Amino acid sequence: MQNFRQFEAGPDPFGRKFQILFKWMQTAISLRHADTVDVKFILVEENGGRTEKTIALPHADLLRVAGEVGRKVDDPWCSRLGAMHLRHLVETGEDMEKDLVTVSAADMKAYAESLDDTEKSAVRAG
Repeated sequence: MQNFRQFEAGPDPFGRKFQILFKWMQTAISLRHADTVDVKFILVEENGGRTEKTIALPHADLLRVAGEVGRKVDDPWCSRLGAMHLRHLVETGEDMEKDLVTVSAADMKAYAESLDDTEKSAVRAG
């Protein structure tokens, strides 16, 4: 994923596509006393409907996964992980009724490995 700030996701199980806009990323301890990094996105449907989703990345899992893939935890990486999970939610319809979705450790590791592969390919190509 090149741009986590604005991208298209879908179609969802109903054939809809969404324009996704990054809104913010914050440490959730200050928001809701949770040990997560929260990444918030605005989803705009083709028909103009709008909703917001917050993707919660548990801090302990972030640290563990970052160590496993040999990467530091930084804002762009967390935002990309959140965007990857949001794209998964849209495409599968999973948890779309929820405003706040926590990423599992297994999913986070899969996203991190995918990002790592993409980044290494870009470096080799560039």
